[in-house]
This record gives sequence, structure tokens and C-alpha cells, in this order.
Amino acid sequence: MGGRKKPALLICLVLTVALLGGAAPRCAALNPRMLFLVKPDPIVLRDHGGALLTGDNLTVNLLFYGRFTPAQRAIVVDFVRSLSVSAAAPRPGAGPPSVASWWRTTSLYRGGGGARLRLGRQILVDERMSLSRRGRPLSLGNVTALARAAGHHRGAITAVLTAADVPVASFCVSRCGVHDHDRGGAHGRARYTYLWAGNPAQQCPGQCAWPFHRPTYGPQTPPLVPPNGDAGVDGMVISLAALLAGTVTNPYGDGYYKGDAGAELEAATACAGIFGTGAYPGYPGRLLTDPATGASYNAVGLGGRKYLLPALWDPTTSQCKTLV
Repeated sequence: MGGRKKPALLICLVLTVALLGGAAPRCAALNPRMLFLVKPDPIVLRDHGGALLTGDNLTVNLLFYGRFTPAQRAIVVDFVRSLSVSAAAPRPGAGPPSVASWWRTTSLYRGGGGARLRLGRQILVDERMSLSRRGRPLSLGNVTALARAAGHHRGAITAVLTAADVPVASFCVSRCGVHDHDRGGAHGRARYTYLWAGNPAQQCPGQCAWPFHRPTYGPQTPPLVPPNGDAGVDGMVISLAALLAGTVTNPYGDGYYKGDAGAELEAATACAGIFGTGAYPGYPGRLLTDPATGASYNAVGLGGRKYLLPALWDPTTSQCKTLV
């Protein structure tokens, strides 16, 4: 972990709060370049023995930073709500896989209990006076401060989601999102987990909105039609899904991962670029197609809303597990 950062910015969360800068994040990151790499050999994530996030009372707080339309927020909210639905495997011929059946793979990690995620608070941030509105990108320390200011961290993951026009340092250059934790300890604070994912519609869509946009690097395959008609938010959901999986299976940097801390492969990033069977570099794999819209997807949530979710590493087989 890096040193403490100085107070960074002021912002309105509904009430105006002063944000204290956080420690420089360790950050398990989604690297956009990895989206075009499919590992040909089995990957084994090592269990480093640290605590995992498990249980039935783990909530996901959503902090929307910037201008999100109600329709965009609904896509994200419905995804998180869909994670807590019964994860029973669909019977043959009973319909497409559910979002909850995708999440069930995380219950195969040590302990077997998994984390039953529930939707917590939804916070809309007025960022008109923030650093980003003055032309300065948010730092990852600012993201930490936003997560801390959201409050109610015990038993929760705080997801900081930035709108398409909000610049964030290192967005696109090296990551589409990160997850990390605050150590707590001082002043009786308990450590808590948080993540950041950005809407890539205006910032590197070819990296962080793939496969709904032509890739910046690698084979130039035609983009897929996004399942909710919004390439930026559908791409952000892919990042959010991957980061949630990484958070519960490696919340404090000593859970399941392979590689060096800070650049490790985790539950979803170990399977980057794989969404369906038969995937290879530049091709996400065989997917389901909505006959009415032509949109590609591999999971269905509440109300029939469709999503494209990344493959997850299965510790029982040491393989990347896809839904279709």
C-alpha cells in the first residue's frame, strides 16, 4: 500500500460532505488489453488463505457519480438485484441461464458458502463542483474517499460508478475498473471493500466496451449488439460483474489469485475475453441472440432483462466456466 494522500476534494452526496483522501489503492484491476487475450492453458488460482466474503447479509451499495439516466441506472440496479435470486440451475430446455446461476460459481471457492449479494443503498452524486468538472480527473484516492463517504460499510461492498463524461486517472490507459479495500483500524474503523467501474462510451470504448465496440487492439471483428441497447453501460456491467467476483474471492489481497499483487489474475480476469464456449482472441464465444433486436447475451435477470457476463474460473475444474 502507498502512503496517505492529502484531502482531495469536496462533493455533494445529497448532503455536502468533506472527503478525506484515502490510502493509495492496492487495486486488483481490469486491464483492457487483457480483454483480447484468451489463455490457451489451464490457469490455477492459488488460495492464499485469507478471508473471503461470504454469507447472506452482504449488500452492494451503488454510488452513481455523474450524469446517469434513469434507464442507465435501472440496467445496473436490475443486474445487482438479479444476483440474489435463487441460483438453481435451469432444467434442460427450461430457458437461458440466469444471472444468479452465473454468480453461483463463486460459491465453489473455499468454504462453499459463497456470498449472497443484495442491493443496498443507491446514492446519486452531484459532481458539478468536483475535480472532474474542473477538468481534473478523479484519482483512485478520490474513489476511495467517495466510497468512504458513502458510509454503512460493514457487511457491504461499495461500487463507485462513474458516468461517461467523468474522467478518471488511468481509465483506459491500464484499467477499466479496480477493486480494493480500506484497511480501517484507525479511529475504530473496520476494513471494508469497494470497487470502481467507469462507463467507457466516451473513453476508450474499443478497450472497455468490447465486444460491443470494435476493439482498439487485436482482431477487428464486428461489434455485437448490446443486450440493453447501451454499449457503454452494458460494457460497464461486464466490468462490474468481474470486479464483484474478484472482490468476494480476493477481498483483501490474500484470497484467490495468481501472479503479483496489483497485477494478479482473479476469478474473472483469469478468463478475460471469454463469454461463451469456443472463444478465442477477438471472438467472445458462442452466445445467445435476441431474435427481436439481434442483441448478444448469455444470462437473463429479473423481468427478463438480458446481460453479457464474463466467464469465471471454476476452482473445481481449474477451467473457465461459461454459461452458454
